[in-house]
Amino acid sequence: MPSSEEMSKVDGDTLPSSQVENAQGYSSRNPLLHNLDGLTLYEKKCVLINREIDAQGMGKYQWYIWGLCGFGYLLDLLWAQAFGLVLGPLKQELGFGNDESGNISTSFNAGLTAGAFVWGFLADIIGRRWAFNLTCLISSIFGLCLGASNNYTTFLVLTAFVGFGVGGNIPIDTTITLEFIPQNKRFLLACLSVFQPIGVVLCSAIAFGFIPVYACSPNFSEPNPLVSCNNADAGERCCSRGDNMGWRYLLFTIGGITLAVFILRFFVFNFRETPKYLIYRGRDSQAIETLQHMAQVNKKQCGLTLELFESLQADDSSLGSGNSATPALGAGTKQLNMAWSQKAKLELSRYKMLFSSPKMTRLTVLVWLTYIMDYWGFTVAGFYLPSILALKNGAASVSLKSTYAAYIYTYAPGIVGVLLGATLYRIPAIGRKWTMVLSAALMGISIILFSTVDTRAKNEGLFTMEYFFQSMFNAVLYGWTPEAFPAPIRGTACGIAGFWGRLFGIVSPLIAQHLYGRTGENGQGDVNSVLYLAGGVMLGCVITTALLPNDMMESKDERS
Repeated sequence: MPSSEEMSKVDGDTLPSSQVENAQGYSSRNPLLHNLDGLTLYEKKCVLINREIDAQGMGKYQWYIWGLCGFGYLLDLLWAQAFGLVLGPLKQELGFGNDESGNISTSFNAGLTAGAFVWGFLADIIGRRWAFNLTCLISSIFGLCLGASNNYTTFLVLTAFVGFGVGGNIPIDTTITLEFIPQNKRFLLACLSVFQPIGVVLCSAIAFGFIPVYACSPNFSEPNPLVSCNNADAGERCCSRGDNMGWRYLLFTIGGITLAVFILRFFVFNFRETPKYLIYRGRDSQAIETLQHMAQVNKKQCGLTLELFESLQADDSSLGSGNSATPALGAGTKQLNMAWSQKAKLELSRYKMLFSSPKMTRLTVLVWLTYIMDYWGFTVAGFYLPSILALKNGAASVSLKSTYAAYIYTYAPGIVGVLLGATLYRIPAIGRKWTMVLSAALMGISIILFSTVDTRAKNEGLFTMEYFFQSMFNAVLYGWTPEAFPAPIRGTACGIAGFWGRLFGIVSPLIAQHLYGRTGENGQGDVNSVLYLAGGVMLGCVITTALLPNDMMESKDERS
């Protein structure tokens, strides 16, 4: 049996001195291990994973991940846009009033709020993989049922469950993409948002094919539209389900698209858990297996081995304290074998990262405020602007079919907005901060100006401007947020930011529907007040983004 002099203590366990010396010699010779001084064991492993991913480059595996995560972004706006486009025909058929119209957006956002909160936390607890797949499965099941609704209450309940599934997409998809792509390709995080305007355009194109064709006549945008059969007198001609199937066909189609995305994610692509989640949970060998699988798909060699991780563990003097949970972070099997009390301490220490320093506290609070005002603004704008455009165009004698065609070409420039945002934030003089400041200001101004116009060209021009700058702003915000937070808290941080945004996305339609329920100048509803509400709050993002810490906006950290 070895003597005490021949043993070295590591986190309460012992290793033969010869094994420690061999590991230390191995670590000193390996070029991957340069510039790791002053980092914790977990941070060292994160750096090595990033270097391995950088060495493999942007291979097929990364492009598969980027595309599948992009579909999550597509679904997010595909559903959000659908509720705005079906509002008119749905209201005409089911017979609810303007003062109840915001309940759809409120139900959807209630589901989104719960989804962002729950899936964000679960992504850091049970892993990214399950959340990645279950979000699409849940939203597809309830989405397919949505088109069969025969009353407003059923529609609202199903809408909330669709929102619960969709709500996890953006925080999870950005986290997964960040943890798999090379550091020099992180601009692709912002480019994920290109799928959002694509989703909006796709939804608008499907709606154009169904709603004007399968709608009651006179429809909701025309003078003297048919009343709902729920509100009609006996024998009165009314808008029935059989005459108004367009909105149902739209929702069935989107539900089918959501199911197809789930099939691609779960059955077609062999998605592995992200390495950084695995090492945080002490599952080093599985992290190496994921990197080896990725290398195999990319037709590359994986230069990172389990022995290299073990050499770091043997060489890390910080593991000497067995009483603290924090040093055990990233300690592989030793972390797995910790007592439950230590694991609980480790879990709690994760949440403290959000407020670990004054600068981190400032970042966290400003990110929350930005999400709150952003979601407030674009929830009201996204839900009410399609109906407002239809009413404004109807007042200008523009047909419903022409208006639904206009949705396609007015939303399409949002794709350019995303790409412009991704380009501007790579310019050092502008960067992420000033790209967001500029786009938030222009989005808010365009919404407010929309209240002042009354011709088709001006209506559609400002409508296009609003969505262009909305896409530009959100591309940078969604892409940067996961970069700003450490990997152990990344899913939770993005989820909480989304939670606050979605929570105020519940409140804003309630206020908007109160304003919309008042009689405006044209007798249709107080449209201008709704626009002032959306545009004014959106301008608050100019202040919060301008106050974000500069060094946490543009710096590149190998540990992230």
